[in-house]
Amino acid sequence: MSQNHGDDRAEAVLVLARPVEAGPGPEPGRRGVDVRRLLRFVVRRPGLLLSAVVLVLVVLASFRPGLFTSQDPLKGVPSQNFRGPSGSHWFGTDELGRDVFSRVVHGAQLSLKATLIAVLVAFVVGGLLGVVAGFVGRWVDDILMRFVDVLLSIPALFMSLALVTALGYGTVKVAVAVGIASVASFARVARAEVLRVRQAVFVEASRSCGARWYSVLGRHVLPNAAGPVIVLATLDFGSSILAVSALSFLGYGAPPPAPEWGTLISDGRNYLANAWWLTALPGLAIAATVLAANRIARALDDEGARQR
Repeated sequence: MSQNHGDDRAEAVLVLARPVEAGPGPEPGRRGVDVRRLLRFVVRRPGLLLSAVVLVLVVLASFRPGLFTSQDPLKGVPSQNFRGPSGSHWFGTDELGRDVFSRVVHGAQLSLKATLIAVLVAFVVGGLLGVVAGFVGRWVDDILMRFVDVLLSIPALFMSLALVTALGYGTVKVAVAVGIASVASFARVARAEVLRVRQAVFVEASRSCGARWYSVLGRHVLPNAAGPVIVLATLDFGSSILAVSALSFLGYGAPPPAPEWGTLISDGRNYLANAWWLTALPGLAIAATVLAANRIARALDDEGARQR
């Protein structure tokens, strides 16, 4: 009887200590209020709406470039080389008469593919290191964090250059190199969040009820620690675009005539005197994408800080 009474008390502690879950959705009669609240949120943050539109356009260009242009990015008309921006060629033409806007649109597929691979590598590897270090602790934490400190002491671009030199040239290899260079940041953030959640009352209550470690990790620690890591992934999206473009600019990306964004800027730098659009407009596309990703990441971070 006393054993059952103790189990009941432990279950009660666990229920009271768990974080408050979201209640049921709004009633049908209150949907109008929620829509108005959403509209006010968007109207007060026009920069966030513009950033979302830019990212949606970049994603659409990477998956369906035919929605934006019907021109062949690899086929040029030599008689129309070095034409400035106009109605027929929005971003002008290059030295071979190829449409620059078409090359920027089709280049979004290569650059976004490399960026997503880089962010995924950093998220998975760095998050795994941080979760193991924060949840296990002790000597495992010491060894993993010393390894992370070594990674942090090396500039990310230098590490990317060293890795891509060892791995070889190509879009995927550049992406893997950029992702590995960002592992340390994800590991630090994941470890800090796991340590914070691991000391929460509802986690201690779950352990006192005899829950297995994998149950505690999967049901309580990971869901409550994932928010800041996801925000970091959004912020790292912009940084990865810059890193991938920088390596492509240096010639480590896909071989010509592949229209990667960094390669477009590299090809146009020799014609700055008479064809400024060859570097300025692809660079503007990169800058707009990076700024949009950073703006959305800041908004997610602010919202997460309010909820915490």
